[in-house]
Amino acid sequence: MDFFLTEEQKIVQRLARDFAEKEIMPKVSTDDHAHRFQNEIVKKMADHGFFGSVFPEHYGGSNLGHIAHAIIVEEICRAESSLRHFFNMQALTCPLTILNWGTDQQKKKYIKKLIQCELFGVNAMTEPNAGSDFASIQTTAIKDGNSFVVNGSKMWISNAPIMDAGVVYVKTDPKIIPKHRGISCFIIEKDMPGLKRKEIKNKLGHHCAPTGELIFEDCRIPEQNLVGELGQGFKIAMNALDFGRISVAAGAVGVAQACIDESIRYCNEREAFGKRIGEFQMNQQKIADMIAGTEASRVLLYKAAFLADQNIRNTLESTIAKHIAAETCVKSARFAVEIFGGYGYSEEYPVARLYRDAIMYQTGEGSSNITSMIIALDGLGWKKVKVEY
Repeated sequence: MDFFLTEEQKIVQRLARDFAEKEIMPKVSTDDHAHRFQNEIVKKMADHGFFGSVFPEHYGGSNLGHIAHAIIVEEICRAESSLRHFFNMQALTCPLTILNWGTDQQKKKYIKKLIQCELFGVNAMTEPNAGSDFASIQTTAIKDGNSFVVNGSKMWISNAPIMDAGVVYVKTDPKIIPKHRGISCFIIEKDMPGLKRKEIKNKLGHHCAPTGELIFEDCRIPEQNLVGELGQGFKIAMNALDFGRISVAAGAVGVAQACIDESIRYCNEREAFGKRIGEFQMNQQKIADMIAGTEASRVLLYKAAFLADQNIRNTLESTIAKHIAAETCVKSARFAVEIFGGYGYSEEYPVARLYRDAIMYQTGEGSSNITSMIIALDGLGWKKVKVEY
């Protein structure tokens, strides 16, 4: 096994870190930028090729792979976790789904424009009454001539307020048993009649990431917008989650690293009882736990990304990486706030924002309860993840 980054990956890391420090950190620290969609930053990230790591060059990508993608996401999220959402919508769960399952015509029409941010994408899975229980989605698509008529709604969808195109999962056969076999995947566009968007404004964190609801009222989707085959939507969605969890894990590692960076800086600056607070054993224990947990999460992340680069299914590995990284991220954020004391509760320092943002990683791309269940059931041998859906 080789635990060293290649020279190419080191260059990518330096590029992403330099961009984060020069283009992101100075802006998100100001009140004017901290609570709004960072359109200009996202477009610059696209110009730098940050969303194209896993795509062939003829689609506008760099073909650097999933490890490079993970490296970029970590560096960006050290500066601003809200921007991680775009790595799914502009790189993985949206355009990569089209690359892996779409027709040649769909690939030519959407992929390059999505990774270059000429179009803003969505991956619409979650519904008001169906989050973790994805097989129980209630949005339906009924065949009518050369199109499907869609009714229902999707909730907590990243990029919903600004979306141009993306993928949506619906029930094309609500009566089939088992119910997950009745799900299909379609490409949607913002101007389709019967499609409405509604922004969710009051969120705990990730304020720079536009989130909202998609409402379908007799929305007609042309049959040529079907991705894969009818009834294949569950398999497509689970495949997308394998890659999406790599991105979420990378974001969580980035936030955890930011908590370490800020805590170490503060421990070396702040004094109490005549000495630096880093000299107190309780703070040293927190720093040690944060560093060890983050390094372990990073290794698990790279393992899952490596398997993805080898075209080896990584459901269990990406789930473990996401689970450990999310829990480490939240623990590190809590420790950072504790180290900062009263100032940790203040917007004067970034750890308050890091704490709010960290919580999302226990929910996105599968809650910690769900990832725990997947790992446990596989370990018990009751429901192995490396089987056909």
